Amino acid sequence: MIRAYKFLLRPTKSQAASLTDMLRDHCSLYNGALQERRDAYRHTSRTTVRYGDQSAQLKEIRAFDPERHGRWSFSSQQATLRRLDKAFQAFFKRVKAGLTPGYPRFKGIGHFDTVTFPKNGDGCRWDSTPHDRQTRVRFQGVGHIRVHQHRPVQGRVKTISVKREGTRWYVVLACDEVPAESLPSTGAIVGIDVGVAHFLTTSDGEHVANPRFLKAMADELAEAQRHLATFPKRTRQRTKRHRAAARKVAKLHARIRRQRVDFHHKTALALVQEHDVIAHERLNTAGMTKAPAPGADPEQPGSFLPNGAAAKAGLNHSILDAGWAQFLGILANKAESAGRLTVPVDARNTSRTCPECGHVAKGNRLTQAKFQCTACAYTANADHVGATNVLNRAGLALCDVA
Repeated sequence: MIRAYKFLLRPTKSQAASLTDMLRDHCSLYNGALQERRDAYRHTSRTTVRYGDQSAQLKEIRAFDPERHGRWSFSSQQATLRRLDKAFQAFFKRVKAGLTPGYPRFKGIGHFDTVTFPKNGDGCRWDSTPHDRQTRVRFQGVGHIRVHQHRPVQGRVKTISVKREGTRWYVVLACDEVPAESLPSTGAIVGIDVGVAHFLTTSDGEHVANPRFLKAMADELAEAQRHLATFPKRTRQRTKRHRAAARKVAKLHARIRRQRVDFHHKTALALVQEHDVIAHERLNTAGMTKAPAPGADPEQPGSFLPNGAAAKAGLNHSILDAGWAQFLGILANKAESAGRLTVPVDARNTSRTCPECGHVAKGNRLTQAKFQCTACAYTANADHVGATNVLNRAGLALCDVA
């Protein structure tokens, strides 16, 4: 089994400066390689430049600029070029599929935050000072950086990435051959219905409150964003106050993100520890949070009909604040590691189907919280009904598989 471990780094000031230089130089390499591909294709010869061509140039680039590109790991620079190549492969795949292409863009230094080392021991080394009680990771050109290792690493370390999030630095380890830690069987099966009023409701009738981390910090975040908006959006060089305002906004967003991830991990762990099988809706949150398409008014050219965009925007914010997709991904990973089973089921009409008589109607759900069947008058909490139907559909799916 493959698992990723993420640890906080504790670099010194000089090491943090070196890490920033490493990101800057890899960003420069990425943008230079992208520019070469663009220029080659725009030429009358329509030349196609591939990863192998650009990787072969690295030796000359490093020899020409030893103070910058020459001091970093060769394999990490190859990984940066592969990253660009994957972006182009995805671009051409979308073109063939008839989707919005999304041509690869140049990266600003503030938006290039990760450098990957494909192999432990090649330009980087995990646990580089095993004789020391303090865990460290070594990066070529930076040195041995202290790691805040809050849990043991299992399996074989395959790739190592250094990542910047705001003012913090992290190391991410991708490990293979991680043994599964199966939990003892409980014999319990549960269905869950995620929502906005409650974060989730189980088929047992239990509700988990929605913490609404973004809403809780909305006032503080809005104030920081208003202060940031007083500075020019496009400028060659930010002032000290401008950079401080940008850091403040980024810091608040990072805190919200960490709170949400922590909540998702704890909630998923509780479900996995208490149940053998967990059924949930198969959700397309990207499609659910799309803005409604504008509709032209045929009677008034140049005008548009009301499409409920304002109300939909509020619902989209609530869905994204809850983070359903991230939670379900964490739940699936924890279940696999613990030897549990997650069963995604069709989400259509789960909150409109009566669990007693099976009648399906839009009018069954009177309000966000109340369900009353128009056929048999069965009454219950709407989220509980949804979770019960999810569990019933999971049982049918498991029977079909068996």
